[in-house]
Order: sequence, then C-alpha cells, then structure tokens
Amino acid sequence: MSLTGRSMRLRKLFRPTRELQWALFALVLGLVSLCAGFLLSFKGLLRPGLERAVQATRDAVEGYVPDGQAPQTIHLLGGLLILLGLYLVWVGFRRGSSHFLSTLNPGLRGGSVDVYLRRLQLAEGPRVAAIGGGTGLSTLLRGLKNHTSNITAIVTVTDDGGSSGRLKKDKGMIPPGDIRNCLVALADAEKSMTDLFQHRFREDSGALSGHSIGNLLIAALTDQHKGDFERAVQAASDVLAIRGRVLPSTLSQVNLVARLADGREVTGETAIVESGSAIQELRLEPADCAPQSSVLEAIRDADLLCIGPGSVFTSVVPNLLVPGVVEAIRAAACPKVYICNVMTQPGESEGFTAAQHVDAIERIVGRRVFDWVLVNTAVPSDELLEKYRDSRQHRVEADVDQIHRKGYRLIAGNFMNATDVVRHDPVRVADRLMHLIEHNR
Repeated sequence: MSLTGRSMRLRKLFRPTRELQWALFALVLGLVSLCAGFLLSFKGLLRPGLERAVQATRDAVEGYVPDGQAPQTIHLLGGLLILLGLYLVWVGFRRGSSHFLSTLNPGLRGGSVDVYLRRLQLAEGPRVAAIGGGTGLSTLLRGLKNHTSNITAIVTVTDDGGSSGRLKKDKGMIPPGDIRNCLVALADAEKSMTDLFQHRFREDSGALSGHSIGNLLIAALTDQHKGDFERAVQAASDVLAIRGRVLPSTLSQVNLVARLADGREVTGETAIVESGSAIQELRLEPADCAPQSSVLEAIRDADLLCIGPGSVFTSVVPNLLVPGVVEAIRAAACPKVYICNVMTQPGESEGFTAAQHVDAIERIVGRRVFDWVLVNTAVPSDELLEKYRDSRQHRVEADVDQIHRKGYRLIAGNFMNATDVVRHDPVRVADRLMHLIEHNR
C-alpha cells in the first residue's frame, strides 16, 4: 500500500473522533497552562515545600541505596510515579466516562466508551436515502444502519388495508403502518420496546382487534401534536432512538388509482392487488400532492439512493408519482440503485423477471429513474419454492442479460436469506451498497 493510501486510511480511522481529539487537546493544554501559571505566580510559596519534599525523599533513599546512587534512584522513582499517575488518570477517565454514559443511557450494552466511539463512527457514515415501503424497505434499513446513521427512509403513504387503513378512514390521518416498520428497523432501543411497538392485538380484542401498538402510538402522538403527522413521527423516532430519520413521501392524503388491462379503473392498494388483472397505469389522487421539502433535500444531498425493495406497484412506484420526486432523483449526482425483489407477488408481479420489474417502473413513471440494478442470483431450496408456489409466488428470474441490454449497470450475486421465508439478506445487500459508495468517491 502506498504512503498516500496509508495516510487516507489513517485519516478515515480517526475522523469520527476528531471532535473528541480537539476536546482532549484543549484539556491537556489547559492543564499545562494551569500548572505553569501556578508555578509562575506562586513559586515563592511552592519552592520551599518542594525543596523539603525532595530533601526528605533523598534522605529516605540514601538510607537504602549505596553511596552515589541516590540521584539515579530518585530519577527512576520519579519516572515510576509519572507512569502510575498516567495509569490512574486513564482508569479514572474510563470508569468515569462509562458511568456518565451509562447514566445518560441505562440501556447501553457492552463497553460504554466503545459504544460511544461506534456511534461517532456511524455519525460520520455516508448519507443514504432509501425509497419504498412495506417489509422490503424495513429489511434493507436493518442492514444499512450497521454502516451509517445518516439514513433517510422515504416511505409510501397509500396503504389502505388492515390497521393503517382503519386509522386512515376513522381519523383521517396518514396511514402509519409502513412508517412504523421503518422506525422499528432503524431503532436503537431495547428489544422489549420494539417488540411492544410491533405487538398486534388479537382478533378477539373488540375495537382494538388487528391494531398494532405502534400504529396507535403514532395516532396518539398525532393528536398530541394537533394533527402534525411529521412531528408525531419525530416523537416516535425519539422514543425508539432510531439511527436516521423516517419521512412520508408526502404529507397529503392520497389514494392510489390503477387502470387495469381489462379496462377497469380501481382505487386503493387493497382493491388493486385483489383485482386479478394486470396493471397498465397508476396515478395518485389528488395528482398535485406536494412532496416534503426535507424529502427533496435528502435526495439531493445523498451519497447513495436506494429504490426498493418492495411491492413494485404499491410500495415503490407510489413514491415516484409524488410530483418533484423523480426530478430530484434524476438530478442527484450519486449512484441510484433499484433493489429488485427476490420473489414475485400475487396480484402485482406474477411471472415477472428482474428485467420486467425494471420495465414496469419505467412504463408507469414514463422515464428512466435509476442507473444500477441489484439482482439476486441465488436459488431457494425446492421445499421453500413449493411452499411459495401454493400462494402463487415464484422466484424472480435474474435475466441479467436483458438488464444489460437496457443499458443498466448490474450488481448480481447471492443476496438471499432463506430460512422459513425467502427475503433479502440485509447484511449482504448493505455491504455491497457500501462498496459501491466507496468506489464512486
């Protein structure tokens, strides 16, 4: 490795602690200045005491060492006392800082100083904007948060099913379900807190049946903040101590409308998925819904833009239909990566290959949005594929040649996690995306 390369690696290693380095430097400089000031101002008072201490030490040493060796012994003793003092200062500083940090955050696990330095390092990580919704986006966020805390999740708000749909209808609020999943994925809070946030009431719970605690909490916070959904999400973010931030793609109340291959026009995510017909066009109503300025700013400032994974028509595309979002993506100078699904989805992408996912987004949006496509090439076991076949889901074929012909750059490999379900492996995907950022700098 060249000298320049080593220098860059050292700067990168120590960059997260530069504020701490300046603080320690100021502390040491202040102590030196304080000691020098005392010596200059009070040398008349201090000198006699110091001389008596030195003489007492010399008398004591001369009683135990041969003649002529007292000065060397005193010098050695002074050095040992300096080392002991440095060690005690370090022990005191480490234990004191650990106690201070653990008092501020009782849930801190592992060495408090190590955790503190790790958080500093994450704070210096790349700026990543991830666009999508559903479980796909939250899976990606779990991997990204191990590399950076500068994450902005931009989440679709067209869900009209389940708990989110009921809250949207009953309270006229933005559906919180996908936002809740992203908050939990980025959470740094105790597992007991995230489990509570995700807890869903059983069907025998009366009016609470099917509701999740997290959705109800966001609804309550929205009430507390007088209908301000953005502030409610920020308050929930503080409760979960998330790494990054979660933003709805628009704060407007919107519905997803589809024109189907059989000529019908259907409104609402649930109705679209259950329609049983191919989707030809999508639009938002109202069409003039406004994007958040913070969303456009996050896209503009990103070092990496991730689009997906998630339901191509009901999680990914709705964000791109918000006016101004596609223009901001196309204007961004960073790499823009579409993360293609591992499995097809009934009612949306049945029989789709990876290239057909890309075609669908281009067709609905009306232009090219991204320049990279991440595709999984691994194959699940026959047992898992059979399990999914019963629910009309199949592995997305990685037709990489077709994607290349369309002029896209390809990131292909084993990005699959196949246990009892098949989904993206968040660690593998995030590692590869960070590698892309490093090579783009």
